[in-house]
Amino acid sequence: MELEFESKYEINRTAEFIISKSFTRIALQFPDELLKDSTKVVSALKSKTRLLTDREVRFFVMADTTYGSCCIDEVGALHIDAECVVHYGQTCLSPTSVLPAFFVFGKASINVSSCVKHLIDYASKSDKPIMILYGLEYAHVIPHIREELRLSKTGSQLKLSVANVLCSFISPSKDPRESMEHPRPYSESDSSESLSSSRSYRLGGLTWDLPEGSKIEDYLLFWIGSDSSAFANVVLTFNGCDIVRYDAEEDSLVTEFYQQRRILKRRYYLVEKAKDANIIGILVGTLGVAGYLHMIHHMQALISAAGKKSYILAMGRPNPAKLANFPECDVFIYISCAQTALLDSKEFMSPVITPFEANLAFSRGSEWTGAYLMHFQDVINSVKSESEAHSGSEEPRFSFFQGGYVEDHKTNDQAKNGEEDTGETMALVQAAEKALQLRGNDHNSLTKQTAAKSGPEYFLNRAYRGLEINSENTSPEPYIVGRSGKASGYKHE
Repeated sequence: MELEFESKYEINRTAEFIISKSFTRIALQFPDELLKDSTKVVSALKSKTRLLTDREVRFFVMADTTYGSCCIDEVGALHIDAECVVHYGQTCLSPTSVLPAFFVFGKASINVSSCVKHLIDYASKSDKPIMILYGLEYAHVIPHIREELRLSKTGSQLKLSVANVLCSFISPSKDPRESMEHPRPYSESDSSESLSSSRSYRLGGLTWDLPEGSKIEDYLLFWIGSDSSAFANVVLTFNGCDIVRYDAEEDSLVTEFYQQRRILKRRYYLVEKAKDANIIGILVGTLGVAGYLHMIHHMQALISAAGKKSYILAMGRPNPAKLANFPECDVFIYISCAQTALLDSKEFMSPVITPFEANLAFSRGSEWTGAYLMHFQDVINSVKSESEAHSGSEEPRFSFFQGGYVEDHKTNDQAKNGEEDTGETMALVQAAEKALQLRGNDHNSLTKQTAAKSGPEYFLNRAYRGLEINSENTSPEPYIVGRSGKASGYKHE
């Protein structure tokens, strides 16, 4: 049992890494489900490092991370002056900003022979080449699966490709933008010139290459692992591919993913709803993924160019109660890693969308081709290639929710030049609003209702201004003398 424990948490490899880098203050980050083993891991690492070095190595256990447990909690680690973070469990392998990170994926149990048998049986029914993807917790059995496929007579004849783990150690880049240059998933809208650069893929900590002239839609994706956020990432990103999932716990194949792909319809609905938003909240969902500040600034510029108002909100993991404190926001943009980007906002007062969806909603002329990007770093790359294509003059757009063509509050030229409305323009607007506010007792009175364009304007409209008595008689009325005295006995009683 002791050897099995050390193998699961890779005690030897972790200790050797710590000694090789001469680290002395290590932060150990555990998800909630592995926290019960944290004390045993610390004891094992202390014993192993004492055998390898004379230096004192101190370990600090981190739990209950501010954001998603799959990301490196750099803020928590910096509070204890840690030199490195050792991350345990499921991870998105997002690049870090400040601290180096070492990953221990864990080792989930699986029947290799049964997995290979299911793979061969299903692959023999399809004429497509197979791309094998997997959860990182099954990375330790991939060499055994490769070997068993090679020894199998049928398996050796199949066109099989296996993705590789991107890395098990991440060192922060000096320039965060350097780590944002990741290959983009292929889409039909890509030009032939960009096909050569889209043969390499990186998703969910995995990386793989395709032969020249091939595209991912030509492959059958065979996923080994559970129905996790990493798998949902694959289904949404490669929604045009045939996908099969092998469930290691149930020892069975799952071929129907209607519920996962139904999410795309919901996301498209949220994009259309976001187009009518005037006030947008930018939710900070990570403080450790490299380039998150650059993404926030990009979202601010995008929202400003669309003539809308934005506010930056940092509140840890969002929930309906937290976001209900900001009723002025019509929509929220959640900037986080790919595996925590999708929030089911059905219970929220306002929808929560991803940076990719925000780019579709607030970039005039953008159309959704079916491609879906989960990494916010990929959104930056796509915006660079599309910025010149949609630089023309803006026209009224059709709103599905308002049932007609609408114009945004700010023109494109004003957004570019940063011009503000002049006093004459504001006076004209106020006069027009006053002229349209006809009040009377009849039910045919006309009232113009305008949506708030900023937080102060929203709360100004909500403020109580006292009673308003609608009367055609505007001449002064004589005042009425009220009662005087105490409530227990007024003077006239």
